[in-house]
Amino acid sequence: MTKTPADVLKLIKSKDVDFVDVKFIDFLGQWQHITIPVGAFDEGVFEEGLGFDGSSIRGWQPIYASDMVVKPDPTTAKLDPFPHYPTLSLIGTVHDPITGEGYSRDPRFIAQKAEAYLRQTGIADTAYFGPEAEFFVFDDIRYELNRHSSFYAVDSSEGAWNTGRDELPNLGHKPAFKGGYFPTAPVDSQIDLRSEMVMVLEKLGIPIEAHHHEVATAGQGEIDMRFDALSRMADNLQWFKYVVKNVARRHDKTVTFMPKPLVDDNGSGMHTHMSLWKGDKPLFAGDQYAGLSEMALYYIGGLLRHAPALLALTNPTTNSYKRLVPGFEEPVKLAYSSRNRSAAIRIPMVSSSPRARRLEFRTPDPSCNGYLAFAAMLMAGLDGIERRIHPGAPLDKDMYNLPPEEQERVPSAPSSLEEALEALACDHDFLLKGDVFTRDVIDTWIDVKMKHEITPTRLRPTPLEFQLYFNI
Repeated sequence: MTKTPADVLKLIKSKDVDFVDVKFIDFLGQWQHITIPVGAFDEGVFEEGLGFDGSSIRGWQPIYASDMVVKPDPTTAKLDPFPHYPTLSLIGTVHDPITGEGYSRDPRFIAQKAEAYLRQTGIADTAYFGPEAEFFVFDDIRYELNRHSSFYAVDSSEGAWNTGRDELPNLGHKPAFKGGYFPTAPVDSQIDLRSEMVMVLEKLGIPIEAHHHEVATAGQGEIDMRFDALSRMADNLQWFKYVVKNVARRHDKTVTFMPKPLVDDNGSGMHTHMSLWKGDKPLFAGDQYAGLSEMALYYIGGLLRHAPALLALTNPTTNSYKRLVPGFEEPVKLAYSSRNRSAAIRIPMVSSSPRARRLEFRTPDPSCNGYLAFAAMLMAGLDGIERRIHPGAPLDKDMYNLPPEEQERVPSAPSSLEEALEALACDHDFLLKGDVFTRDVIDTWIDVKMKHEITPTRLRPTPLEFQLYFNI
């Protein structure tokens, strides 16, 4: 692993690199990049950074103060497996060119501040995160919007709707709706594709624990990365999305992390495992419920208390809430339980080892910006620990068949992005501790989401509305 700028230059020379690609994360979670011929790259880039127009990045600087600088992190150097010409990739953090300070709206800087705040509290040294980012592999995606019409259409050779299609010949073996978890080939037609994704990820130094077909028809998959510390895990999640999409493209397929691309079938979640450690000591192991420590219960209490606001960052799209519907697949009741996958927070019971003791927040989805989502989850949990917020009794029951009076006593997740943003507007002081998030970040997030996602969604009629209302 490279540690210094000098190490990076040695790696460039030893691998005959032609280009250096500096990547950084935008406000909403997309990687942006600048590519430099190797002859123009030297140690000074690490100190001085590379300038770019911040006004062209969603949610960032206005045009009258647009100059920004991205400084590459030498510890993130990896050989990019996709460009034709040998290219070294570095992940950067964004800075103000005048003050030299980290930019408050840079998600990677926010994640780093969350880790610094954790150490400052003395509660723990490290917060480990393990996201399970599900995705769909499609063969075709088409959509169009204009003032008088709109449509979308996705297709997959695995789609249950294609059992009658003339495929010259149609060989069947297509997973049924909700029938994809997890049969062998030939029903699972994408084992080699996912295995190739795993091999590329592992060559990049990202350890993988398993991969499998997921519940939905039409190529839904999951590849499980090994947990890592918060910022490194957020870096790895960006590599994960980049690799999965580009390996699929090699095979003329396309990947989406959209939470709910199909109706009446499972959406894609990002169940996120979390634990706190101090040195070699796992702090979530203890003698309380399900082998948890009191600290872990307070962490759960913080997550549940702030969950409505958290969802504005962990489930940040209007489409996210088509996955979070009561009585369907994913937990909307804000409760915790051991083993019960209908709870928003589950305590996995796969091992009795204290080192394996952790909690799993099942509500998030992979449309989120990992840096912001992980940082917000950590800050909510720490608030629970600091304020000793007990989560109450666990709910070890079928939550969807509770008597009405019991149902009403269990709080629910927001039913829309707008509701989650309203919760964030009212409940964000826990995010401001240690200057991890700033009021400007919160206000800008809400403003961008309202203007560019919620309002356009409100304004546009849908095909379903024509079906429901055209003849009224």
